[in-house]
Amino acid sequence: MTSNDKNTQTKGPQGSLARLDKWLWAARIFKTRSMAAAACKKGQISIGGTQMKPSRTIKVGDVIDVRKPPVTYSFRVLQAIENRVGAKLIPQILENVTSPEQYELLEMNRISGFVGRARGTGRPTKKERRALDEYAASASDTPIFIGDFDFDMEED
Repeated sequence: MTSNDKNTQTKGPQGSLARLDKWLWAARIFKTRSMAAAACKKGQISIGGTQMKPSRTIKVGDVIDVRKPPVTYSFRVLQAIENRVGAKLIPQILENVTSPEQYELLEMNRISGFVGRARGTGRPTKKERRALDEYAASASDTPIFIGDFDFDMEED
């Protein structure tokens, strides 16, 4: 197989094979291809529980797990494409097979009240500051030890 044959194999109207990082970008899971490649290098992308490199070729039927904390999304490849398509065409490219438990986890994280601030996002707004103060006050009111504990240690 020559290098020219290999290129025609990975690119086609339906696309039988595609690079993982290009597919993640083309399917609009990541905003840029470099972000998709970085996620692969960080170990956030896996197929069948195995972490993948950005250059890994994928085919139709593969289930790709994308870990974006606190949720792990799962997508089944319906078309292996390398060129970005419009958002309306995404249902033809992938099928979202993420378990409902993951979405429940996401919802619980949203309504939990306290969401950690990402580093470098600047100062909290007045509303966020009040929420942080309220959270800290409720945490300090809760006793650390619950129950009868005897911490008196007598030496014999």
